[in-house]
Amino acid sequence: MSYVNNLRMFVRVYELGSMSAAARDQRASPAVASSRISELEKHLGVRLFSRTTRSLQPTENGRIFYEGAKKVLDSIDDAESAVMDVTQNPRGTIFVAAPLGIGRRFVAPHVPAFKDLYPQIDVRLRLSDRSIDVTAEGLDVAFHLGILDDSTLKIRLIADCPRLLCAAPAYIAQRGMPADGAALLADRHDCLNLRFPGAKEFQWTLKTPEGPKRFEISGPFESDDGDVLTGWALDGRGIVMKPVFEVADHLRSGALVPVAMATPPVPTQLSCLSQHRRLKDPKVRLFTDYMALIIRDTTRRAVEGLMVPGL
Repeated sequence: MSYVNNLRMFVRVYELGSMSAAARDQRASPAVASSRISELEKHLGVRLFSRTTRSLQPTENGRIFYEGAKKVLDSIDDAESAVMDVTQNPRGTIFVAAPLGIGRRFVAPHVPAFKDLYPQIDVRLRLSDRSIDVTAEGLDVAFHLGILDDSTLKIRLIADCPRLLCAAPAYIAQRGMPADGAALLADRHDCLNLRFPGAKEFQWTLKTPEGPKRFEISGPFESDDGDVLTGWALDGRGIVMKPVFEVADHLRSGALVPVAMATPPVPTQLSCLSQHRRLKDPKVRLFTDYMALIIRDTTRRAVEGLMVPGL
C-alpha cells in the first residue's frame, strides 16, 4: 500500500498547495509527506513540484500526473466501497465538518454511539464556523447552515430552520426594544456579528411588508464563533441573529427575548453536503442517514412548545 499512500499524499499536497497542510490532512508529519513526494518523483523520474522557501507549485508533469492519480484513487475507493457494501461490513475513516454550534450540540454527542454501532468506522470531526471547501479539504460530509442556491455538491436538506433576533432583558432595558429592522439602524443598536472571510452575516436579511430586505447592521463586537455571540448576547452586549433551536432554552428561561419581531429574519436551512461520488461509499451513507435522523428529531424537539409569535 506504500505506493497508494504516496499517491494519496501527492493528491492532497496538490489540492491543498502545502506540504504541511497535506501532512496534517493525512495524519502524518511534514517529513513523511516530503519523503513520500520524493519517492514518487524518484520512481517517475520527474519533478512533480517546484519548491522554494516560500511557495510550492505543481510542475507541468505534476499537473498531468494529478489527473491520472486522482482517477486511480477514485477507482480504488469505489472498489473498496463496493466490496464493503456486499459484505455489509463498512470500515474506514470519515472526514466530517460542521459549524461549531451544530457540531457541539447535535453531531459530536452522537459520534460515540455511531462508533458503537459500526466499530470499524472512524470519524474525524472538524468544527468551525468559517466557510468550508468540501472538495479542497477532502471532506466526506459537511453540515451547512444557510441557503445554497447553486452547488456542484450533493445537497441533502435536513431541516428548515426559522431564525430570530434576540437580546438579553438587560440590553433592552438600557437601549430599548427595536420594533423592526429600520429601528435597528435608526437607533444604532449594537448587533453582534458573525464575521470571517466570505461571511455575510453583517448583512441581515429580514422579512418586511415589501419582501426580503438586507440591512447593513453594525456593532462593536464580532467573532467567527457563533457560540461566542450567544454568550455576548446573554451578557447584555447586543442583539444576535440565531436559529431558534440554538437559543430555545434561553428563550424559555427568559435569559433572551425576541426583538424586532415585525421584521423577522428570513429562515435558513440545515443541510448535509457531500461530493457526489462520496455518496457511493456505504460508510458515508450510513453516517449521513444516522445523523440526519438525529438532528432532524433533536431540532424539532428543541423548539416544541416554545411560544414565540410567528414560529
